[in-house]
Amino acid sequence: QVQLVESGGGLVQAGGSLRLSCAASGRTFSTYAVGWFRQAPGKEREFVAAISWGGSRTTQADSVKGRFTISRDNTKNTVYLQMNSLLPEDTAIYYCALARRSYSIATTNARDYDYWGQGTQVAVSS
Repeated sequence: QVQLVESGGGLVQAGGSLRLSCAASGRTFSTYAVGWFRQAPGKEREFVAAISWGGSRTTQADSVKGRFTISRDNTKNTVYLQMNSLLPEDTAIYYCALARRSYSIATTNARDYDYWGQGTQVAVSS
């Protein structure tokens, strides 16, 4: 049984930072790409960032480029999302997801992911 558990969310003032973690179990984590997505109240889920299975390739949404960094530690089966210079519009529930196929690149399409965590809330006050 694959499990993804996000942590690190919370309330922060605009301009602040948070680091989200996504811990995985139940699959050979190191051979799968991982993505971060978010969903704000009343809005559709949107892509945030993704990292390839080996960590050599990453991609970010335009809205977070230069502010968010995705990384992974395959020895700990964990992916991180470092979020700096947070804005009120970053407020959302953040979800990590594991790619459907092994040895996959960092993809932005939610359909390419088949296991999802329960989410962690990020709230940014102005």
